[in-house]
Amino acid sequence: MSAFIPQKGNYKSLTCYQKAECIYDITFYFAHQFLERGDRTIDQMIQAARSGKQNIAEGCAASTTSSETEIKLLNVAKASFQELLVDYEDYLRNRDMIIWDTKDPKTIQTRKVSLAHNESSFYRNAIKQRSPETIANIAITLIHQTDYLLYKYIEYVKKDFLANGGIREQMTRARLQARGQQPNNPNKPNKPYKPNEPNNPNEPNEPNKPNNPNEPNEPNKPNKPNKPNKPNKPNEPNEPNEPNEPNEPNKKQQP
Repeated sequence: MSAFIPQKGNYKSLTCYQKAECIYDITFYFAHQFLERGDRTIDQMIQAARSGKQNIAEGCAASTTSSETEIKLLNVAKASFQELLVDYEDYLRNRDMIIWDTKDPKTIQTRKVSLAHNESSFYRNAIKQRSPETIANIAITLIHQTDYLLYKYIEYVKKDFLANGGIREQMTRARLQARGQQPNNPNKPNKPYKPNEPNNPNEPNEPNKPNNPNEPNEPNKPNKPNKPNKPNKPNEPNEPNEPNEPNEPNKKQQP
């Protein structure tokens, strides 16, 4: 039986995480190389770059059990990179350096190179021969790309949640499927659970016979009325008694 909860969390395969790692390595080098020792901006820039990278990893790791947590942490990563972006822009502006325009040939070339390279070792070697202005603009270009990738990733997580639901819905659906009460279609509503004992799976249930619509129902027979009681016969009058016969006179005796 396949796992009912898809396992996620492979954040190192995400392009946005790979670029976040490049941004962190560039920022770590830039802050220690071109900012004065004791400047609080050093820690702030490094922490902002670290926060962006770490929140992508943490959000992706939490995606198996909570889409809500994943979306929140990805948005925290976006906010951290925006903070770092402002620090780079402040550095260039306060030192009268140029922030490359989006249509500048240098920006276009940097975008092409960054699309082809997501490994941090490439940038660690490349920035050692670059000026602070160039390094800052490379970091700005990478931050814009990472911000867009995070936006697309968050939209993907939203669509996945709408299609498959959260951890509770997935566990409920898997439980019902395991009990044989729910088909494999996640969009079909679940059938209510019946606590009765399950039928024998080897013995099919006999389907109920449908009523024939052409055969009228037999009307109920009316009740037979009760028979009236017979009237009592009147008492017959008593017959008159027969009169007694008169006694014969005594015959005279002959002499």
